[in-house]
Amino acid sequence: MEVEVKLRLPDSSAHQKVLSLLSPYHKKTHHQLNTFFDGASGELSSQRAVLRLRFYENLKGNTVINNSVSRVGEYKEESKIGNECVDDPMKLARSKEEENVKCMVCLKGKAVIVNGVSRVEEDEEELDSKIGYECVDDPRKLTEVEGSRVLKSAKEEFQVGEGGFIGLGGFRNERNVFEWNGVVLEVDETKYDFGTCYEIECESSEPEKVKEMIETLLKENGIDYSYSKVSKFATFCSGKLP
Repeated sequence: MEVEVKLRLPDSSAHQKVLSLLSPYHKKTHHQLNTFFDGASGELSSQRAVLRLRFYENLKGNTVINNSVSRVGEYKEESKIGNECVDDPMKLARSKEEENVKCMVCLKGKAVIVNGVSRVEEDEEELDSKIGYECVDDPRKLTEVEGSRVLKSAKEEFQVGEGGFIGLGGFRNERNVFEWNGVVLEVDETKYDFGTCYEIECESSEPEKVKEMIETLLKENGIDYSYSKVSKFATFCSGKLP
């Protein structure tokens, strides 16, 4: 079970204020591409679950896969990530060495967010980037990957049928990571095709304590915020900002 504090920032101005305030504690920046998958017959979504591939790109922010503009319900036969179909996975695989990309596969289920605290069942492991690119190009290959605990669980636990998996599209996220007062804060700028969201996240076994710490920091520095009510994926599915 992953437990996280999630606080939404209203705009880019508040986001920049937080980045400036926390700059002495900055550790790293992740440029992420998140892509999502369901069973062809909705086997995962019908049980409040989703499969995600997350690509971590290098700090220069060079893109390996174009920005996604697809949303749930807009899936076509070829998996689209951005304005162009990923039609040459071997070319992307060759780019992997230049871009230094890491890929993680994650199965999430039964997410609940209450008063700015998210709880979700999660299983995650690293996946070879070349395989990840090939699965983005052809999601049906997700059922053929050998040696992945997460993909095996997604297929067997949710009884994914002969249709295999389909791609739902995805979005980009720039995550700045800070080590502050004994906790790790993640400040996100999430870019959808319909707008941008800003959020502070912090995974913790003591979410109420950490939430109070972050709220105090924001209040003392005059930075507006609110409790996040939906996940990034839920926002993506809705096609509109919360």
